[in-house]
Amino acid sequence: MDSPAGQEAAVDPVLETFHPVIRNWFASRFAGPTEPQVAGWPVIAAGNPTLIAAPTGSGKTLTAFLSCINRLLISALEGNLAEETRVVYLSPLRALSNDMHRNLEEPLAEITALAQAEGIDIPHLRVGLRTGDTTPSQRASLVRKPPHILVTTPESLYLMLTAGKARETLRQVDTVIVDEIHALVRDKRGSHLALSLERLEHISERPIQRIGLSATQRPMSRIAKFLVGHWPEAEMSNEPSEQVELEHSESVLISDPFNHEEEILPEGYCEIINVGHSRELDLGIETPSSELNAVCMHEQWEEVHERLVELINSHRSTLLFVNTRRMAERLTHQLTELLGEEVVGSHHGSLSGKLRLETERKLKEGHLKAVVATASLELGLDIGYIDLVIQIGSPRAISTFLQRIGRSGHSLGLIPKGRLFALTRDELMECMGVIRAVKSGRLDVLPMPEYPLDVLAQQVVAEVAAEEWNTEELYQLCKRAYPYRNLPRKEFDRTIEYLSEGVSQNSLRSLRYLHHDQVQSKLRARKGARISATTNAGAIPEVASYRVVLDPEQTVVGTV
Repeated sequence: MDSPAGQEAAVDPVLETFHPVIRNWFASRFAGPTEPQVAGWPVIAAGNPTLIAAPTGSGKTLTAFLSCINRLLISALEGNLAEETRVVYLSPLRALSNDMHRNLEEPLAEITALAQAEGIDIPHLRVGLRTGDTTPSQRASLVRKPPHILVTTPESLYLMLTAGKARETLRQVDTVIVDEIHALVRDKRGSHLALSLERLEHISERPIQRIGLSATQRPMSRIAKFLVGHWPEAEMSNEPSEQVELEHSESVLISDPFNHEEEILPEGYCEIINVGHSRELDLGIETPSSELNAVCMHEQWEEVHERLVELINSHRSTLLFVNTRRMAERLTHQLTELLGEEVVGSHHGSLSGKLRLETERKLKEGHLKAVVATASLELGLDIGYIDLVIQIGSPRAISTFLQRIGRSGHSLGLIPKGRLFALTRDELMECMGVIRAVKSGRLDVLPMPEYPLDVLAQQVVAEVAAEEWNTEELYQLCKRAYPYRNLPRKEFDRTIEYLSEGVSQNSLRSLRYLHHDQVQSKLRARKGARISATTNAGAIPEVASYRVVLDPEQTVVGTV
């Protein structure tokens, strides 16, 4: 959990809203709250939807979780906490969910022990994990005894909302935390999640507070609207937001000063806490000594490898980002030849989960001097101390570069250090543009798909498989998801027709998932609809892959 100490030694007055046990635990672990915590805790305590945008290592994750733990503790002491799921934490990566689950267990155990030492008897606050790696027996256990805090992924939440018994365990949820939300907004996974959030809101018997954690993006108001959903009655203004002054900092930016697309959100819609990305950075561009061409020559690669070895040897721990898994394997092999396999690791999605976890563990414990990774290590996984990040080739986006560079200098007060290796003429131009944009405080505009109908069809089948729906009411539920705010009724009706009638009356009858009673405007699931919805879950593209197994050890290396 990214939770560095702040600068003040005394417990800040903002902690007075917390239970004494929580307050004492925080004081025993940290010197004081960080900017996101000072600004975020009062807003979250008030029950407002909240979006916290801050650099990695600024304590934004603890900002959300400590508020939730405090709320659960008070409910438990008042005798109002049953064996029910109250908080759902969502992250885009299974590895990040696993990491968060581990990082929550320790503070919860410490808080319980501290309460007992003070003579306060509280029930154990339980954390549960459900991802694609969770076994059937573990999933059954989560249904029998729902955890107070559920750590999961968007795809697993979708499955739970579709499965009968698991769906029932979500009816008491009152808080949803979406971590690294910016990584979801830009593609169909985000559209899928937005619909799942509205489905969760529909079944919950309590008002749900939504909390988003993000890197600084442009425009932040768009991420806030994605998080909260569409309010048809809310009129948006196109005037830029102003800065909010804090006692503990010069200012917290509510909008990017270079962004003219920010909108003032309606009062009570969502509180945006943005500490900005104006952080001191140590950046530089590296190129081979010979003239760059359209492609990188073999001799230039040899020079790049030698320079990489110099940089790795002059730093304690180096994280190298590449843009493809093929490049990750190739570069790992070359560095292993030069530095030794015991100090170089690789991390990408085609490696087995066991090997990825082993690499994360070795990196965190300081056993590796260099790890070559794709975007699999880009987000907020706890990987310990990194003092240099190297990007091979263009990062393709300013926000991606900032996210990756932010993996170094993770602790508060340290300066992130990054080097861009331009290998071609085009990459050199892109890298120069990225550096210039970062220095001027500019960010690329965040894209967002507009009502993707394939995702809509999947979610409609899943929701109707869970319960019977009135057609108009289901249409309104879908429109509350921000990516579907402009969904035309005609497109919705065409999707329903496709799902209920199939492509043709005489062929592909297996595609008929729903029964549409047009007289009563009712939608009911046909036989097999639930199975189809759960076996075709999510918006991550399917690829044909083969397992790579070492013989005779039968060790699973990964997939190709």
